[in-house]
Amino acid sequence: MTALGFLYPGHSAEDDYPRIEQLLGSDIRLALVHTDIGEDAHRVDALLEMGSANRLAAGVEELRLEGAEAVVWSCTSGSFVFGWDGAHEQVRRLALAAGLPASSTSFAFAHAVRELGARQVAIAATYPEDVATHFTSFLKAAGIEVVAMRGSGIITAAEVGTWGYDEVLAMARAGDHPEAEAVLLPDTALHTAAYVRDLETELGKPVLTANQVTVWEALRLVDRRVNAPALGTLFTREPLVQAEG
Repeated sequence: MTALGFLYPGHSAEDDYPRIEQLLGSDIRLALVHTDIGEDAHRVDALLEMGSANRLAAGVEELRLEGAEAVVWSCTSGSFVFGWDGAHEQVRRLALAAGLPASSTSFAFAHAVRELGARQVAIAATYPEDVATHFTSFLKAAGIEVVAMRGSGIITAAEVGTWGYDEVLAMARAGDHPEAEAVLLPDTALHTAAYVRDLETELGKPVLTANQVTVWEALRLVDRRVNAPALGTLFTREPLVQAEG
């Protein structure tokens, strides 16, 4: 049994995790601890506070007791607003507090894009555009070209959590771009676990969503690969094989 730990802010789309656990269909357990969200606002100052070291450290003991082998801060906006260097420091401090390999959803997106071999991506975000722009900058720092970015102007995670498939599909379509090799939906408050395969069919390209890549990142940290077609292209890729010299 592999136990993976997640620090999840609030209670908007946490039910994606048991759904993903079921779709993985393997000896993998996803342990979720809720962090104090503070002020529910997609606003830079509120997001910086939500992702502060003290708030994250408060949940790590419970994850250790759950037997977690790695921990991921399951929040995109509460990591990329710190910038590339700040997000690295956030993860470093989380790893020290937990005594475990650690990452965040923002780095999960960067690693997942590389896994797909995508060079150009489009962002379809729930956030106001000024917040979404920080995600664009983060991906650019990771060497990823963002050919289109669209914000939806939603302020609270609580509202995002009420969206169903129709709203998610409309946002993804609006944010797509002909040159994009993948479409990114960066909000862990957004329910997407049940929709990834349908979204990919509709758009005709890989779709990366926040809770999907977060779980994939935790698996990457413990060097596990799981084939789970219902979770999209990211979960069906074979490992890259190095050619022998």
